[in-house]
Amino acid sequence: MPAVKLADGELNYRVDGREDAPVLVLSNSLGTDLYMWDEQIPAFAEHFCVLRYDTRGHGASLVSPGPYSIDQLGRDVLALLDALDIEKAHFCGLSMGGLIGQWLGIHAGARLGRLVLCNTAAKIGSPEVWNPRIETVLAGGAQAMRDLRDASISRWFTAGFAAAQPAKVEPIVGMLAQTSPEGYAASCGAVRDADFREQLGAIEAPTLIVCGDSDPVTTTEHGRFMQAHIRGAELAEFHAAHLSNVEAGELFTRRVLDFLTA
Repeated sequence: MPAVKLADGELNYRVDGREDAPVLVLSNSLGTDLYMWDEQIPAFAEHFCVLRYDTRGHGASLVSPGPYSIDQLGRDVLALLDALDIEKAHFCGLSMGGLIGQWLGIHAGARLGRLVLCNTAAKIGSPEVWNPRIETVLAGGAQAMRDLRDASISRWFTAGFAAAQPAKVEPIVGMLAQTSPEGYAASCGAVRDADFREQLGAIEAPTLIVCGDSDPVTTTEHGRFMQAHIRGAELAEFHAAHLSNVEAGELFTRRVLDFLTA
């Protein structure tokens, strides 16, 4: 798979769809990789040149010393676009990817077409949540990531979906078990320190906010806060927990496509 050389390592990416179509960048959540978007690719690739990448610390991308910052992860996206000679792109990010999308909307709006912020918030959690997790992962290494995988199922998916769709759930939570502990902990630091509550008004790109009605991490209330502070933002809510693109599947795909192609 191709990679872009950054100053401190390589950023892994994949392109699907027509090269002459508008570019759509997909950004993964904390603890997953670019394959978390597999269900969306057939439909998205009919309309876009879909550019997926593994966020720093995840998948096959570089694992550099942490903690990271959302500013750093946002600049990685700009470096990816620059390396591929992409002047402007639509952007869809989920959870941590949604924080990166907010940063891009605030600091690099001229590079964006439309913006989709999925299962995210202007501020996610608190140091009291993130610091113990960082310490546990760094101390426990690969075993801690496997333990985190089991604990994540109830956050990422509703109980009914997890029970009924193990073939969809297992590959996704398996990504977490395979994530670098150092990369995961460094990324937790980026999520912990991000706070865009006072800056959302700077986002001018047409924006869609996607929420899951059973998301225990980034709630619909978090989504409504962003909608209230981003001019003209739309909000879509699905019956899902934290990974609405997987759990809501086709409904998610169609709603996002309708927005991006409006």
